Amino acid sequence: MATTEYHAYVSNPFAAPHELDLEPAPASPRAVTLTVSMLASACLMALLALLPAPYQVITPGPTVDVLGDAGGEPLIVVSGAKTYPTTGELRLTTVSAWGTPGVTAYPVAVLRGWSSPWSQVGLVVEEPERTRAQIDQDNQVLMVTSQEAAAVAALTELGYDIPTTLTVHSVLDGSGSAGVLEPGDVVLGLDGVPTSDFGAVTDILEKTEPGTTVVVDVLRKGAELHLPVVTTQGEGRALLGINIDRDFDLPVEIRINIDNIGGPSAGTMFALGIIDLLTPEDEAAGVVIAGTGTIDEMGEVGPIGGIRQKMAGARRDGADWFLAPASNCSEVVGHIPSGLHVVSVATLHEAREAVVAIGEGKGSALLACSR
Repeated sequence: MATTEYHAYVSNPFAAPHELDLEPAPASPRAVTLTVSMLASACLMALLALLPAPYQVITPGPTVDVLGDAGGEPLIVVSGAKTYPTTGELRLTTVSAWGTPGVTAYPVAVLRGWSSPWSQVGLVVEEPERTRAQIDQDNQVLMVTSQEAAAVAALTELGYDIPTTLTVHSVLDGSGSAGVLEPGDVVLGLDGVPTSDFGAVTDILEKTEPGTTVVVDVLRKGAELHLPVVTTQGEGRALLGINIDRDFDLPVEIRINIDNIGGPSAGTMFALGIIDLLTPEDEAAGVVIAGTGTIDEMGEVGPIGGIRQKMAGARRDGADWFLAPASNCSEVVGHIPSGLHVVSVATLHEAREAVVAIGEGKGSALLACSR
């Protein structure tokens, strides 16, 4: 049988490329066009990735244990009263936002937001021009105010007497107080009933028919005056038409160390943390409980924004239970992360009882937002 031989045309197969005396084939017009198109597309994509997107993206933010430490010292510092050890966690929750003044939303953040069931993406809504510094300052003021309200509400819940000075800050034009009350007047009572706190003023006005004349007892420049004021209608009850500054004389000094978080929505968790520290009972008893909600001096829990993102952040950080303002429950139903139990609370007292029940393993009997 004949054998066919194949001969190599390169005498030295290990020669360097320039020694092979081979010339590269010229690139075809199609290859050149494809290469240029790919480079142009890559440059365009890179440019688009650096351009601001007209969207606002809200995602789950960090959570913080108010019973833990911050910067090497307790987040809540109490002076003037005995504190007790705790074993559970009470986590305040936050959101992170892009597309706000000073915080640009880039396409990558928008795409990530669209891909996450726990993020919220929407077109930027034009609002009055405010700088990042102004927003941060306003949020810081709200945070400080919420801390003071939390301290007052917590101490009141624990039975402390908190002397309060109510001073007229401003008088509304056209109200019954205009020309009668003055900034700097210290309110002592209404219709002869002492008003030691703002809640007492509110209680009296809720029982007063709008348009009725009430006598406001004030201290002005050292003299006690009894001034008739015609009330006006507003917010479902009678109003005096004044703005009041409240100065609280707290029997226990409370300081909260927290940075880089603003707004009023941590008030309820601050108040619960103060209560846990000042009571011998270990309320949370080793359970991780998260939550949110504003708080006022009377202990009313108010609504907040971004609750779906806050629930997701709580579950991500190990919380099994979440305390939600009752007024936010409609936003909760159908959006609860798997494994998280959400409890509806309307007051600090309800929130405190919920923490105790959860710590005792009786959380299943609590009112849930899903009901």
